Amino acid sequence: QVQLVESGGGLVQAGGSLRLSCAASGRTFSRLAMGWFRQAPGKEREFVAAISWSGDSTSYQDSVKGRFTISKYNAEGTVYLQMNSLKPEDTAVYYCAAKTGATRTQVPGPRPYDYDYWGRGTQVTVSS
Repeated sequence: QVQLVESGGGLVQAGGSLRLSCAASGRTFSRLAMGWFRQAPGKEREFVAAISWSGDSTSYQDSVKGRFTISKYNAEGTVYLQMNSLKPEDTAVYYCAAKTGATRTQVPGPRPYDYDYWGRGTQVTVSS
């Protein structure tokens, strides 16, 4: 089992920044590939970013490329999502997810079923 706890959400003005954190426990974090998703009211959960368990490979949704950065610190057991130049359309609940069994440089796919464990989410609200 893997437990994931997100933090760092909040209210920010458009153009501002937030850094989300996801702390993992219960399994060797260094072997977990990780991802971030988000879900706005009335919409489906959508992929934001993902990172291999080594931290060497990443992928991003097109709308966040150049603004968001995912990083993984195995010694801390934490994955981060640095979000800059935030827009009102980034408003959503952000979820951390973990995938087991990936190879060292494999980045999980963009579909929720590509992941095995989920956190409960943290709210991000961007005001215009």
